[in-house]
Amino acid sequence: MQVELNNYFKCKIDKSILKELSQKSDIKGLLHVSGYFIILFTVGFVAYYTWGTYWSIFWFLVYGNIYNFVNAIWHETSHNTAFNSKVLNSIFFHLSSFMAMFEPTRWKFTHFVHHKNTYSTKDPYDHEILYGNNLKKTPKSFLINCIPFADLLYLKNHISFEIIKHSLGIETKVMKECIPDNAKPRAILISRIYLTIWLLIIFSSIVFKTWLPVLFLLLPIFYGKTMHRIVAFAQHAGLARNVKDHRLSSRDMHLNPILSFLYWKMEYHCVHHIYPIIPSYNLKKLYHHLEDQLPKAKNGLIETYKEIIPALLKQRIDPNYSINVRLNKNETVIA
Repeated sequence: MQVELNNYFKCKIDKSILKELSQKSDIKGLLHVSGYFIILFTVGFVAYYTWGTYWSIFWFLVYGNIYNFVNAIWHETSHNTAFNSKVLNSIFFHLSSFMAMFEPTRWKFTHFVHHKNTYSTKDPYDHEILYGNNLKKTPKSFLINCIPFADLLYLKNHISFEIIKHSLGIETKVMKECIPDNAKPRAILISRIYLTIWLLIIFSSIVFKTWLPVLFLLLPIFYGKTMHRIVAFAQHAGLARNVKDHRLSSRDMHLNPILSFLYWKMEYHCVHHIYPIIPSYNLKKLYHHLEDQLPKAKNGLIETYKEIIPALLKQRIDPNYSINVRLNKNETVIA
């Protein structure tokens, strides 16, 4: 049996369970961010200690790949679900936004559009599709976003270049379409603050005649992106666009404990899109309550990419192609 759906799908779940899983926790949030930064600082110290040897190349790559998972902290705090405390959510939202080169005003509004119109190529346009909507360029864009420093060759397409344009008062497409007029001055101001800090970091490297400030604080987003990009790309790749059923446009998968920790359980991405108010540390529990109503989660990245890669190749030829999503043995949902 095939079922065509045009409206948002809603799962059936006991309200008491949903209420329990909706509870936010400062302790759980602090344990996660503390664990993340302890790991990051420890690896960063080893990279510093080995500076001047070939080992430092390896350790900076590890540092950079861990650094880029700060995106998970940004994401969770943007939903105000990382902590029960609004103050803690705000502090870590702004810290992680700077680290990820996400100007917070822009991304707060575009993330709202992303959830309301996931994977949309129409009006409103989903500006958070990680590699754009041009399916013919997706494989190339994916490689550029995985190879260290490769996107420096295409800097005009990088999120940092958008911040530079906003700091100069240039109204970009995303600003016109997503940011309200009364919030645009804030986006411009914060962009200018970011640019000033970036220049100070570069200046400190020049003054002290060392690459360390830029390697630790500015360039990780360029050289350490590989692992996070591979994981994040799997959220929606190959799935349906311009539909309002998150089962068709978002994917759940199981990751190993290390990646799951760094990614803050966001591998249960379909569940997250259906219930964005649920803290990420409860997503796995929620998935198990709902798994008989959702597509089966992929078992790791290898199985996931066995589905994604053929789909991307087909989409290059037929932009309307999307993966048929099987809910169970008897039911397949098509866009």
